[in-house]
Amino acid sequence: MEKAIKRVDIMGIGIPAYVLICALVAGVMTMGWMPGGMLGAFAVMMVLGGLFHVIGNNLPFVKTYLGGGAIVCIFASAGLVTAGLIPEAVVANVDGFMNTTGFLNFYIAALITGSILGMNRTLLLRAAVRFLPVALCAMTFAILLVGGAGAVLGYGFSEAVMYVAVPMMGGGMGAGVVPLSGMYAEALGQDSAAIISRMIPASTLGNVTAIVGAGLLAKLGQVKPNLTGNGKLMRKTTEDMKEGKPLPVSVEMMGIGMILSMSFYLLGTVLGRLVPAIHTYAWMIIMVAAAKAAGLVPEKFEQAARQWSSFVMGNWTQALLVGIGISMIDLPAVAAAFSIQYLILVAVVVGGVALGAGVGGRLVGFYPIESSITAGLCTTNMGGTGDIAVLSAANRMELLPFAQISTRICGGLILIVASVLVKVLL
Repeated sequence: MEKAIKRVDIMGIGIPAYVLICALVAGVMTMGWMPGGMLGAFAVMMVLGGLFHVIGNNLPFVKTYLGGGAIVCIFASAGLVTAGLIPEAVVANVDGFMNTTGFLNFYIAALITGSILGMNRTLLLRAAVRFLPVALCAMTFAILLVGGAGAVLGYGFSEAVMYVAVPMMGGGMGAGVVPLSGMYAEALGQDSAAIISRMIPASTLGNVTAIVGAGLLAKLGQVKPNLTGNGKLMRKTTEDMKEGKPLPVSVEMMGIGMILSMSFYLLGTVLGRLVPAIHTYAWMIIMVAAAKAAGLVPEKFEQAARQWSSFVMGNWTQALLVGIGISMIDLPAVAAAFSIQYLILVAVVVGGVALGAGVGGRLVGFYPIESSITAGLCTTNMGGTGDIAVLSAANRMELLPFAQISTRICGGLILIVASVLVKVLL
């Protein structure tokens, strides 16, 4: 037994050494001496991330059905905050690092650039033109389904659509729930605070349910291998869709990749300022995809972006998930929203988009599991953080660009649709 324990590493560090590091972080936090800024935030996020990831990947039921380490990173860290075991100053520092400092944007920029530029050009073109219609059809199916369920359960067709489905599909809190509440308040002549309080539980529970659903779909893919591409979206692969020979990994290459990711994010920011109706991430996806499709980026730069993306994903994903749990998951709000009727409606939306996207994806040549996750579940989570949590739970982070299409572009379209429906249904 002792030998088995010694063979387990956490982030490449042996158990005894990692225990000492955890004790150091816990002691510094308890004494209130944790440094502010990036160093303090990273210390907490990376150490807890490594620990919770290993725990989650070794808990029998959790690792098999609930997404393993990813879901434990998020909810264990959120639980520590709720229990008051992480000092408020540390929570505020992590929140600032994630959002104000922009670590979340930095991470997503790296993954989007690397995932798209590292993708085969033919594959990208063939998948992109089919993906958006699948996602939109799946969302329409889920909206009609939850409306019918709301009518049957006595919640109301209109109420279920406008206060459960729409907030879940709006693209997160800042990009979805906040503008939706203002839109509803103006159209209905009500206080936006009262409206947003009705929407937040739907968005939060939808996010949680989507993460759990991703773990279940990943397990289904293991049981039914014919349903999954194990991270590949397109079923049919031809000679012109195969990957080229990779260049050696180097510090210089990763530096080039980092500069490329930041440059594309800046380009997306500029276009987002000029056309604010489209989110920065959406503009970034469009520009990276356009550059890839047009062959504007040299192959060396493409592979550099992929190497940088692999470094970021391999080393910082667990830390990011802990940051999400600490700064963005409100466990009391999630608990307060629990009721059988409400949970059924949320599950109907999440199940509806997953089923619709799986069936639709199969019809257009996608693997059903990958289609259900990206064109389905990622339409019901909380923005970029939700995409990462869902894909991490399914162990399919390479699909982030497609997840972002669901979240950003489909989320923006939902806002437009909601501006019409609020006058018709409410």
